[in-house]
Amino acid sequence: MTKRELINICLEFPDVYEDYPFDLLTETPDAWTVMRHKVNKKGFAHIYSAGGQPIINLKCNPFEADMLRQAFESITAAYHMNKEHWNGVNPNGDVPLEMLRGLIKNSYELTKPKSKKSINFQ
Repeated sequence: MTKRELINICLEFPDVYEDYPFDLLTETPDAWTVMRHKVNKKGFAHIYSAGGQPIINLKCNPFEADMLRQAFESITAAYHMNKEHWNGVNPNGDVPLEMLRGLIKNSYELTKPKSKKSINFQ
């Protein structure tokens, strides 16, 4: 899987966009791509290359993050992120594609804007 394919999977979610905050808004092979929610601007996936391989950093709850690192060789603590809440995934490793899609969806859900609670003044 390529970096562009990872970006395209992320773009399948509603109200997201790709950002290049560290590389003057240009996509280069070494650029970090941050996939963000349009409403709250929070990043849910950070995609970069390491050793010629694409890596995607994804948010996860701490218990699950640790469990995934123990179960899959291609999932590690995320580089340059909070190691308790973020995992780095090599999509060309031992994680099945459907599971990778689920991990991306989970990160999207964990970072999406919170819905406002309606207030009833009766």
